[in-house]
Amino acid sequence: MSGDRTGSQEEAGTPLEIRRAVVTGGAGFVGSHLCDRLRDGGAAVVCVDNFLTGSPDNVAHLAGDPGFELLAVDVNEPFDVAGPVDAVFHLASPASPHDYARHPLATLKAGAHGTLHALELAGRKGARFLLTSTSEVYGDPKVHPQVESYWGNVNPIGPRSQYDEAKRFAEALTATHRAHLGFDTVIVRLFNTYGPRMRPLDGRAVPTFITQALAGLPITVAGDGSQTRSLCYVDDTVAGILAAARAGHPGPINIGNPAEMSILELAERVRDLCRSAAPTRFVPRPGDDPDLRRPDIGRAAAVLGWAPVVDLDKGLAATIDWFAAQQAAPAAEAAPEAPATEAAEAAEAAQTAPAA
Repeated sequence: MSGDRTGSQEEAGTPLEIRRAVVTGGAGFVGSHLCDRLRDGGAAVVCVDNFLTGSPDNVAHLAGDPGFELLAVDVNEPFDVAGPVDAVFHLASPASPHDYARHPLATLKAGAHGTLHALELAGRKGARFLLTSTSEVYGDPKVHPQVESYWGNVNPIGPRSQYDEAKRFAEALTATHRAHLGFDTVIVRLFNTYGPRMRPLDGRAVPTFITQALAGLPITVAGDGSQTRSLCYVDDTVAGILAAARAGHPGPINIGNPAEMSILELAERVRDLCRSAAPTRFVPRPGDDPDLRRPDIGRAAAVLGWAPVVDLDKGLAATIDWFAAQQAAPAAEAAPEAPATEAAEAAEAAQTAPAA
């Protein structure tokens, strides 16, 4: 079943100059890169994070920057920010399979309470609100590639439901504030972003494969590896988020890379780029793991003029270099066995993680 549920055929809103922005989940993987890009563009940034899955290390390089403020705040509780705000970017949520399995209630609350509190902040400030939703709202799709008008195929009580349904509810909450309260809102759906600052043990395919390949441990592939994903480098994802925020089209808008590949192909590509001889080990595939995942980005191209530009090999190489540097630093200081231990844990974790 398909249909536009969130005013997606409306024209884009007034182009927005972002002078000061709030980024919830700003110390996370994507959020920290968004903070960087906003500061690079001259916007002041208030980074809001409770560090459940993010880390102050991701934004430590911004410490002392007069245009950057870090607030240790849980958005699942009401919060406020002093001063004017032009845009509120709501990224706060566990986003990896391990994280939302370990923190199911916090994930659901981030989609419900966190989204409501971030919307209320935007309303008080007269700011544009951008929700980063996810390709997970499509579930295990029966429409391929996934277009924004597709309603999805989601198990509401399955092992991924806490994340899927939290984001679906967040979209409904955002769309309702727009339709009934006149809020200026934007919804983007992110597809499988990867890059530096991912955590090695978060259960997603790219960091797991890289950590294992660098340590020479078996690369664990769920099922037979035929399930597909479409990987978008973090710089491209952030460029899409900012383009959507500035344009003001309400969305939803898919932000992802339409270049599709199987998980087994990805494992082989990572092994080759790491110059590793690590073998492949096939492990049981977790429940509700989507068979297919590829965005239709026609709307992003038409209304934002956006498309990804970073080649997969170039993006993977940059990500591998970052992981290698992270592993080398603690090894040189105190614990030469640490990378292998970390990779072993990642290998064990990958047996129960979706290849997301």
